[in-house]
Amino acid sequence: MTQSSTGNTQTVMDAARAWLAEDPDPATRAELEALLATVEAEGPDSEAAADLADRFSGTLEFGTAGLRGALGAGPNRMNRVVVLRAAAGLAAYLRDTGATGPVVIGYDARHNSDVFARDTAAVMTGAGIAALTLPRAMPTPVLAASILALGASAGVMVTASHNPPQDNGYKVYLGDGSQIVPPADAEIASRIAAVGALADVPRGDGGTLIDEQVWHDYIAAAAAVPPSTERDLNVVYTPMHGVGRETMQAVFERAGFTGVAVVSEQAQPDPDFPTVAFPNPEEPGAMDLALALATERGADIIIANDPDADRCAAGIPDPATGAWRMLRGDEVGALLGHDLLSRGVSGTYANSIVSSSLLGTMARAAGRPFIETLTGFKWIGRLPELAFGYEEALGYCVDPIRVKDKDGISAAVLLADLAARLKAAGSSFAARLDEIAREHGLHATDQLSVRVSDLTLISDAMARLRATPPTTLAGRAVTSAEDLAAGSAELPPTEGLRYYLEGGARIIVRPSGTEPKLKCYLEVVVPVTGEVTEARAQAATDLAALKSEIGAALGL
Repeated sequence: MTQSSTGNTQTVMDAARAWLAEDPDPATRAELEALLATVEAEGPDSEAAADLADRFSGTLEFGTAGLRGALGAGPNRMNRVVVLRAAAGLAAYLRDTGATGPVVIGYDARHNSDVFARDTAAVMTGAGIAALTLPRAMPTPVLAASILALGASAGVMVTASHNPPQDNGYKVYLGDGSQIVPPADAEIASRIAAVGALADVPRGDGGTLIDEQVWHDYIAAAAAVPPSTERDLNVVYTPMHGVGRETMQAVFERAGFTGVAVVSEQAQPDPDFPTVAFPNPEEPGAMDLALALATERGADIIIANDPDADRCAAGIPDPATGAWRMLRGDEVGALLGHDLLSRGVSGTYANSIVSSSLLGTMARAAGRPFIETLTGFKWIGRLPELAFGYEEALGYCVDPIRVKDKDGISAAVLLADLAARLKAAGSSFAARLDEIAREHGLHATDQLSVRVSDLTLISDAMARLRATPPTTLAGRAVTSAEDLAAGSAELPPTEGLRYYLEGGARIIVRPSGTEPKLKCYLEVVVPVTGEVTEARAQAATDLAALKSEIGAALGL
């Protein structure tokens, strides 16, 4: 034991005791007291000391994703102290910018979501701002729609979306119905940092519970999105232990879809997500129960929401083998975008830079404006005259007038409608994707995602790529290398690297904004001169080679 480690541990313990004096939550107080006692018993070189140091090594950063992190005591965790301070900072920002409308507050069914929502309402009313809280745990799109419907100056959604069970988060919207972007995030963060003693933050009552009518209005609007009345469709649906089922079933029923079977093991909200390691439809194994039920029922389509129902996934039977497969987010984006373009829906089409280039190709061919944005719906949802926007991580906006955010409910019912129309015409999603490939070339995408426990591994990998950028990958020359951190006339600065390769291939490398992951987004474009199956086989070979070589270049 060194004098330095003893001194550092004592400083952290002093900070922890000061935190205890402010913490209003008996659960996190007890957790921290037990941790302090363990450190005192085991010393500064113990695992408990390292845990304590991590909790007090900094504060959760408030940014364009709001707050997100593991639940627990300390400023580097999600807890009531952090939420109360965040709410106070948001209230100060709203007052300082002259906002006069109420703040609408929603929450999912994760651990402590309802508590964080009540604390937010109390801080808002204490600051003289009306607080309107959704009547119970509901999907994020209902909150996003309510901001516009109720003329609010801001909205807060307490959710960690598809993160693991131990996490929670705090997502902030402004009165335009979109998530915050710079400089609002930095301005709110500065006011959070300026919050003094928690005892000095005024807290009022719990505000007002919103009438159920706002939920019914959302259901009616989402059910009106489909353009047809074709309803012969056998659907398997899972809300993945989240809050989507009640709303999704109501929308399906109102829209006329009666052949919907819900995965019973995942039907009820459960913050522990007992049947999945990660409650994300993209994660291996997450859809196993839905796939099994679809096989048993001979379903036409699988539809899944993530836990807060702002994302939507779809699965289809492979026409060649009959085996089920989950569609990639880019495939769903292509299906929805192609449908809207084919029906002549006017306006701007958009996707994030890490999504496929196919939507842009289709939009330009149809004579519609197209915009590429930074990753995140905070950029897509606020585009003027948006007709359709998507990001490859299963986020789709098909009703931008009412919901300026990704909406897994309205996207799901539109997907079901499209599937029913195709079925009635003797076609399918697989056949439609082949048609799109023949017309515009096969745009195939894949992703290399590396989860780390030490975030310095990500920064080190990015530094290696910047220091020694690849000149060839999988036998293709790199025709351009772009450091996205520099920004451009089209895009604000963001952490990432983009490479264009011979033959229309593209790779983007960036850290995840919400999880400890480094992600590489890969795309190849293969002209279809013969059978689409041949082009798909070639694309799979090309993507595998690119994935292998960019992985080696990262050194992870």
